[in-house]
Amino acid sequence: MSTASVRAAAIDAAERRGGWVPDIDARMAALQSPVRTVLEPAFEALAEADRVTLVPDAHYPFHPSSGMVTDPAVVGAIVARLERETDADVAVAGASDDRISFDRTARYLGYEGLLERFEASLADLADDSRTGDFCAIADESIALSVPNRLAEGTVVVVPSLRPTADGPVAGAMRTLDALVDCDAGPDRAPVAATRAVDPAVAVLDATTAYGGDPVAGNALFAGSAPAVDAVATTLLDRSLAADGALETARGDRGPISVAGDADFEALRARLPDGELPPADDTHPAVSTAYRVYAAVTGDAVPPQLEGDR
Repeated sequence: MSTASVRAAAIDAAERRGGWVPDIDARMAALQSPVRTVLEPAFEALAEADRVTLVPDAHYPFHPSSGMVTDPAVVGAIVARLERETDADVAVAGASDDRISFDRTARYLGYEGLLERFEASLADLADDSRTGDFCAIADESIALSVPNRLAEGTVVVVPSLRPTADGPVAGAMRTLDALVDCDAGPDRAPVAATRAVDPAVAVLDATTAYGGDPVAGNALFAGSAPAVDAVATTLLDRSLAADGALETARGDRGPISVAGDADFEALRARLPDGELPPADDTHPAVSTAYRVYAAVTGDAVPPQLEGDR
């Protein structure tokens, strides 16, 4: 029985003033050292990669201040480190769906303007060619269709710290599962997708977390996708045993060690336990956050708010 290791790093709460900072440059500056810390164990593999694809939790219509999506500043700080110290071709990936294009989601979240300062690009995996694959889990052979960019290159998955509508954490495995076509059920599809993609590292964005309300978590955690998802599950006070995908992925692995300066128990105690904000009838906190963000940055307001000014 092996012990998985997760690297943790605290973010200077004084620089974040205890809450949301609209200035993405200020957020990225506060993240430089924590990102360096959590990426250190995986950086040798990242430095040797020809192509690195970052996969954040980026979905419509939530603003980063809600804790429901990955803060683009975390992704920006990772991109900056990769471009400064590697020659890899870097992209930030997501996928269009029948509701909204990924380009539009990325524009609302701030990725479009962020990546203009780097050589990194946006990649819409809905337009990507796909590779067929099979993954054996227990006695089941699972067929998958994986975007080539995820199947052939090095992947860093960057989930936010939040639950799903069904209860378990969104996590690294489910972030990847959303981009991979798979014929398995919900307890095995995230595991199959993660094994097919085989990410180099998962970086849990707990800078702002959601557990019923947004909370300034001021922390990052990094490690393997199942280990990071187990940490997220514990932080949100969910049962590891109740998450079928996590149980399958971890198998008989032993305890997880968390090393670093982030105060794990204090963060766990601060996170509330409540319902997700509704995606169709936008939560008032999200509406307010988006309007403040749009007023400060001049960015667009999401479609569901455009008729309610």
